[in-house]
This record gives sequence, structure tokens and C-alpha cells, in this order.
Amino acid sequence: MSANAEVARILYEIGELYAIKGESFPSRAYLIAAQRIESLQDDIRSVYEKGELQVIPGVGKSIAAAIEEFLESGGCSHLQKLRESLPSGAQELMALEGIGPKTIMKLFYELKVTSIDQLEKAARSGKVRKLKGFGPISEKNVLQAIEDYRGFQKRFLLGQILPVLREIEEYMSSCGAVLRVDFGGSARRMKETVGDLDILVASEKGEEAVEYFISMPRVTRVISKGSTRSTIIVGSNLQVDLRAVPPESFGAALQYFTGSKEHNIKLRTLAVKLGYKLNEYGLFRRKDDKKVAGETEETIYQTLGLEYVEPELREDRGEIEAAMKGSLPNLVKYGDVRGDLHVHSSWSDGNIELDEIAEGAQQLGLEYIAICDHSRSLGIARGLDEKRLRKQMKAIEKLNRNLEGFMLLKGIEVNIMADGGFDLSNDILKDLDFVVASIHSGFKSGMKKMTDRLISAIHNEYVSTIGHPTGRLIQRRQPYPVDLKKVFGAAADQRVMMEINALPNRLDLNDVNCKGAMEHDVSISIGTDAHALGQLRYLPLGVSVARRGWLQTKDVANTLRIRELFRKVSR
Repeated sequence: MSANAEVARILYEIGELYAIKGESFPSRAYLIAAQRIESLQDDIRSVYEKGELQVIPGVGKSIAAAIEEFLESGGCSHLQKLRESLPSGAQELMALEGIGPKTIMKLFYELKVTSIDQLEKAARSGKVRKLKGFGPISEKNVLQAIEDYRGFQKRFLLGQILPVLREIEEYMSSCGAVLRVDFGGSARRMKETVGDLDILVASEKGEEAVEYFISMPRVTRVISKGSTRSTIIVGSNLQVDLRAVPPESFGAALQYFTGSKEHNIKLRTLAVKLGYKLNEYGLFRRKDDKKVAGETEETIYQTLGLEYVEPELREDRGEIEAAMKGSLPNLVKYGDVRGDLHVHSSWSDGNIELDEIAEGAQQLGLEYIAICDHSRSLGIARGLDEKRLRKQMKAIEKLNRNLEGFMLLKGIEVNIMADGGFDLSNDILKDLDFVVASIHSGFKSGMKKMTDRLISAIHNEYVSTIGHPTGRLIQRRQPYPVDLKKVFGAAADQRVMMEINALPNRLDLNDVNCKGAMEHDVSISIGTDAHALGQLRYLPLGVSVARRGWLQTKDVANTLRIRELFRKVSR
């Protein structure tokens, strides 16, 4: 895990511990600082070495001191004191997402449970539902939170892992014994969460490559070391496996270790039917055991009579059957995207000025950005009322007059209220270029209520797209109940898009639902939901979801030129 992610983890925990103690102001301060550092473009160590920690928005003197201590010693006395101030066992229970601090403390004191295992036993024996203010539904929610927690323990967000992978790739590429390097597993398939990392190198000198690997900076432990493979721990608990293979087998090994297991089983079954044997060493003709392919993945698929299957599609969701027919989609490419359709600025809860957004986006090669700050009912996010929004619109227009080949779109992330209406009038929505409509509250209202809210928003003639349509937070909050088929039907009828929110802990819509939207003829918009400059770099994560969902260029609005986009959102 990167230094930024490690520091953010410390600050998040401090914020959560303050929340348990009921101290909302320091809790919010530390949580905001954690978010800022998690999305920081520069390495936090280099910022510290320059003496510029307090230049980071949201990082004051006390937070900077905590960061400094952690970077210097690997520990944090402030965090330790907070941990010690809580009753033993309470902090472990706080790891359960979706259950607030007050509820956790009630369970802790009234049931005398000091661990997640004890809480699970109490819930399964019916003790939770007997507490005042609880019931069968509350008990079910506790058990679901425990199940989710256990499923999350050994997986990392893709957005957190990719920078680490790129760093390892760059490091191993500098080894003289390494001819090629790539990574496999769920990370190469761009799944939203990743477990252990698989690094593959082509080398004739496996032992030298292994030795170079275990000498990598930030290796905290070497678990195993052999002549062609090794396992290490990076940071606190990220396991990375290296396999060195001969160049003539690199493609076969890459295909094998990329997976998925289900895709590989079907591919090997096909190979057997065609008279071949497929493994990590290559593709062999069974009658004489002659190797016929293996140096590249492409030759393996080609020899088996298949179109090349992109890694993102290898989930056994019909991709092999489509490859046999030559009907795989021409997936949207990462370089096809021209703009970002959901970005927050300092006008609401972002920490980037409009001109900084324009400059940063142009450096990334983008042609447009939709400024979509929160609307007024989200007071905690300094949501814009109509007066402030009009003022921002004028500021955007003024800035655009000095920009060439780039445009900031006047937009809003309007809040969908409980009745399906908005907290801003159509009189101002009609003057905007792009309107994202999102639900931010009432997630437990029930499927019919949530579905009706979204459909009501879709029928507003000025809505361009529905933001983070299921409300999930990966490893933290389950999607709210919603009938997506009905939502997609309404969206297709009204020509409203669905968003892929590219924040690493959202990626919402997910890949399966993206495919469902596409099958209903609903277009997709991709927005980073960026609140900090570094988060603009999350845009490729949204593209990866689109690719996993079988989407083509024509399905993604961000691939349009600005004039084409304006025509698309004009209803």
C-alpha cells in the first residue's frame, strides 16, 4: 500500500474513533484530511520533506503533527491514546460498516460483547432483537454487516492497488534480467477489489529476477524465495507474488494467471475438444505434445479459433461463445474518453478552484469537464442555492472566454429529495449544460420508494444523468434496494443517462448493471466525482467498469466531442 494510503488509513481511524466518542468536529476534520491525502497527486513523503504538509487543504497543525510522527516512526501516539481511551473491544466492533457509533456502543454495553465473533453469536441466538429500539430487521442488519466485514478483510480497492502495481512494474522493468513484465489476476481484469497481486516477468535468469524483486523498496517481509518465484509483503499486509517464466511461455503464463478461474476452465475444455492441452507453459498438441503457442496470449486464442478476449471480459459471461462467433464487442478504449462529467469544486465541498480544474484537466488531455457541485439541501457539503449557482455560472463563463480547445460545463449535482423532486427549480436547471441527479439520503426507504424517486427524477426534462445510481460504497455500504430494470426502462424512454461514478469506493454503476443499461439502450456517462485535483486521474477506473460491462465507444457519452455532447443532452 502506498504511503498516501497508509497515512489516510491512520487519519480515517482517528476520525472514526472521535465519532465513537461523540466528538463530531475533530471527527469530520480528520476524515476530510484523510480524503484529501488519499487523493493527493504527490507522494506524501515528498510533501513532508518539503515542509509543506499544512499546505494540503484540511491539514492543520495537529493533523500535520500526526502525519509527521507516522512518517518518521511508523506509529502515531495520538491514535494510540484514542484507542486506549475506548473500552476494550469497542474498536473492533466499529469496523462493522453501516452500523453507527451509538448503536455499536449500545450493543457493547448492553450485550457485553467485546468482539465481532461474540456479537455474531449474540445475534444468531436472538439477543439483539430483544434490546430496546431493536428488532428482527436490526438483528438481520447486524449479521449482514458481519458477513460483509469478513468478506472485505483480504481485499483492496482497485484504485488503491493500481499505483502500487505501476510502481512494481517500473521497478522490475529496470532489472537487467527481465525482458517483459506484466501483472495478472483480478487486477489485470480490473475488478473493483483485488486480493493478492501476481507479477509475471519473462526472464532467462529467474534467480536474478527474484533477488531483484525481494530487494524492492517498501518490502516489509519476504515470505518465500525460490529460483523462479517469490512472495513478499508490501506495506502492512499486501501480498505480492512474483513468477519468472521463460520468454517463450510468457503469454501462456499471463493468460493462466490472469484468470478468471471460470474463464480458464472453459478455455481449457475447448482446447481439449480441439485436440490441445493448455496450461501455464503453453498450448500443446495432444497427439505429439508439440508446443504450438505460448509466447503471446493472442496466439493462444487465435490457435483455438477465437477472437482475442480482452482481460476485462474474462469472467465466463458469454465472452468465449462470442469469441467463437467473432461477435465480441469493440470495447471502449481508455484513450477514447474526451471529458469528465462530474467534478466538484471549492464552491461546495471540493478543494479545487475552477481554474485549477481546467488546467489539471488539460494536462490530462481532456477537452471538457462538467462542474457539478452539490445543491443546497446538502448543507454539510456547502451545497449551492440558486443565487450562488448563478454566480458560479458567470464565473465559469468568464473563465471559458480565456480557454482554447477546452470548456468547463455549467452543471450541478442536484439532490433527489424523498418525494422525487429537487431542491432547485427548473428555472435554473434549464440554464445549465449538464445536470447530475443523485440520491444522498433515505437509503432504507424500500425498493418501491427508491425506484419511484429515481424514475421521478428521470422524468424531469433537464436531467442529463443519474449519479451513482445504486448508492453503494464498496466494502462499506451495500446498494440501496432499487428495481434497475424499471429505472433503465424509464431512462431509455426519457433519453436520460446512467453514471459510472469512478471514485474507487463507488464504481457505481457496476459492470453487470452497465451491461444491463446498455441492453436497455441507455447511454452511460462517466464522472470521477472528484473533490481534489488528483482524483481527476480516476477517470480510467470508470472506463474499466465500462469495458467489463461490454460497452463500446457509442455507449459512453464521454467519448463525444463537445458539440455532439450538447446535442445528446438536449431533450
